[in-house]
Amino acid sequence: MIEDLSTLDFAPLEQILEEYAGQKGAIIPILQHTQEAYGYLPKEVLQEISKRTGIPVSKLLGVATFYAQFRLNRRGKHLIRICDGTACHVRGSSKCIETVEKQLNVPAGGTSEDYEYTMEIVYCLGSCGLAPVAVVDDKVYGRLTPNSLVEQLEGLG
Repeated sequence: MIEDLSTLDFAPLEQILEEYAGQKGAIIPILQHTQEAYGYLPKEVLQEISKRTGIPVSKLLGVATFYAQFRLNRRGKHLIRICDGTACHVRGSSKCIETVEKQLNVPAGGTSEDYEYTMEIVYCLGSCGLAPVAVVDDKVYGRLTPNSLVEQLEGLG
């Protein structure tokens, strides 16, 4: 994944576009592979795709914003999904959210300035018996306290 826009390398995009050259209806796989290469869909890369394929940027953005799998903003190295559904909220998830915001400087629904963490608030992870629950990089953490969550996150390195 590209870490800094100043080092944006179009070589991965070149390979992706070569693979799908001349194929009609390949917008989704082009965007999927592009996101895989860059971690998200940078504006400059979408403009280059448009220039090279003749697909208007507006159409690329239409597809990218329609499907939840696509991201237009860079995410952090670690993705934190904290449940704030009824069971989790009643058991203190809002305190977990506040503590992560304050101690790790990660805004709810946003990404830390160092791109270490992205925090998403979700409303059900299907683990109500473990409330409050968070999923960090696809690993479930249950029966959280604000401090236990921060300790887990700081231990990710």
